[in-house]
Amino acid sequence: MFPEYDVIVVGAGHAGCEAAHAAAKMGSSVLLCTMNMNTIAQMSCNPAMGGVAKGQIVREIDALGGLSGIIADKSMIQFRMLNRSKGPAMWSPRTQNDRMKFAEEWRLALEQTSGVDFWQEMITGLLIKDRRAVGVRTGMGLEINAKSVVLTNGTFLNGIIHIGEKQLGGGRTGEAAAKGITEQLVQLGFESGRMKTGTPPRVDGRSLDYSKMEVQYGDENPEKFSYTDQTSPLKHQHNCWITYTNKSVHETLETGFDRSPMFNGRIQGLGPRYCPSIEDKINRFAERDRHQIFVEPEGWNTVEMYVNGFSTSLPEDVQYAAIRKIAGFENAKMFRPGYAIEYDYFPPTQLKLTLETHLIEHLFFAGQINGTTGYEEAAAQGLIAGINASQKVQEKDPFLLKRSEAYIGVLVDDLINKGTEEPYRMFTSRAEFRLLLRQDNADLRLTRLGHQVGLADDIRLEKVLDKQSETNDLIEKLKQMKLSPESINNGLENLDTATIKEKISVEKLLKRPHVGILDLVTMDKDFKSFISPFSKEVIEQAEITIKYESYIEKEKMMVDKINNMENFRIPSKFDYLAIPALSAEGKQKLHKVKPETLGQASRISGVSPADLSILTVYLGR
Repeated sequence: MFPEYDVIVVGAGHAGCEAAHAAAKMGSSVLLCTMNMNTIAQMSCNPAMGGVAKGQIVREIDALGGLSGIIADKSMIQFRMLNRSKGPAMWSPRTQNDRMKFAEEWRLALEQTSGVDFWQEMITGLLIKDRRAVGVRTGMGLEINAKSVVLTNGTFLNGIIHIGEKQLGGGRTGEAAAKGITEQLVQLGFESGRMKTGTPPRVDGRSLDYSKMEVQYGDENPEKFSYTDQTSPLKHQHNCWITYTNKSVHETLETGFDRSPMFNGRIQGLGPRYCPSIEDKINRFAERDRHQIFVEPEGWNTVEMYVNGFSTSLPEDVQYAAIRKIAGFENAKMFRPGYAIEYDYFPPTQLKLTLETHLIEHLFFAGQINGTTGYEEAAAQGLIAGINASQKVQEKDPFLLKRSEAYIGVLVDDLINKGTEEPYRMFTSRAEFRLLLRQDNADLRLTRLGHQVGLADDIRLEKVLDKQSETNDLIEKLKQMKLSPESINNGLENLDTATIKEKISVEKLLKRPHVGILDLVTMDKDFKSFISPFSKEVIEQAEITIKYESYIEKEKMMVDKINNMENFRIPSKFDYLAIPALSAEGKQKLHKVKPETLGQASRISGVSPADLSILTVYLGR
């Protein structure tokens, strides 16, 4: 009935979709297995993509040739560039999305990807031969053979939904939990754990009073995620709104604490630290009288609203009573209550940097199965797993991203070397080289790499090469071009920066903190004419390169030093337990993680500088 596939992907969430698309684009035959074809790429929680550090990840996925950025652009209803008041390393794109449109665009894209087949059924087990994944077994007992398997099960592995004292088996509201895979993996020697996440109630937008809320507009000149010409910025945007909880809301919520699965011990798994439930917020931050609530539309043509900031697993009657005490929600009608979901995950220290497992060859994990939270983190892992599953089948070199190359590299490196005991979320603070890993230059950093493995096409590469060439050209011209005191001194005074006494190059002016190219355009007509042929992207790239040149060079020097260690590879069968001089903890951690390079070994928690020195001696460096 089925051919032997190169890659089987189990689960069609954000990780599964990216994995299936990547492997197929690289020439592998792919079967994408899902329990429900109608929920492919479902936005299970908030209808949004990007945000702080997450927006950088979406742009990196796009630069490599993935689809998350394009799908987000096609379904966006609002765009905002966060942190514009800070330096460019912190600028983070975010879109509000049409939930139904997002899922529709992903399904259409996958159906139009040559090499992707679909199968709707629960996968209950893996086919393993000689410690190698060779296929999957379905709930009906069908066996489907494959050369590699990628598990992207999300919150479905033995998922339990909690609403107050009620417990329902399920991976998402209205959908069954997945049984069998966890038990088999544990028998094979994998370590597993439990995690928790949650979602807020959805309400009828027609029942809200927006006059009592603050309007949150999109950017005046919206941008987009994708570097390609396949998408366009929005011409019309949907508003969001902001309101706040109050003492009365908190008091009402507290009446349900005795029935809360969070506080009575029914939920064992740890929830996301940086996205706590509303009951967790008022319990942990009892001194605060209010908490911010974002009221976000679910799409262009629906009245359903997402109540961001009100995630909860309290009984539905308590949720309903409390939400109606929020300003603007006095007459709110609830579509469905919030809930918490508890599910199985597998500590990611059991994986290689390719996301292949150590225990079973040709088996890859991606997404929440690795202990992460967020669409963007899942999609990034799916992309890496899909690429490497295809590379493995084709007997090609693994695809790895360094911490200095991408936020995706930071994400994978953190998971493999540090593990996680709570849902992992990406932040800019996790990256040592965030000035190099900006959202504006992801294409310059990564498209060549995506092109090398056959994921990013020739058109993408040509566009990047043109951008780099034009940027270099503009930088050289800005070094040569000089502006006179007569034309710019008045403007410099208005910017509270020192005036000039003689002609000065544009490059030197741009090194001043408060002077930008757009400022100079308003001061000098000739400069305005000179700069007009260049695109916004090229102008921005040139300005950042000039303004932060010394800081960028310092980061590059640090990268060079670290790369010396990253390039020193450790044999895969190196026996750490045979080195008596290593500390007990260092020996244990190195044996468990099995680092591939000296650089990776240096980042493992518990491996001391002394351990590292001893290791270099034994490796004969």
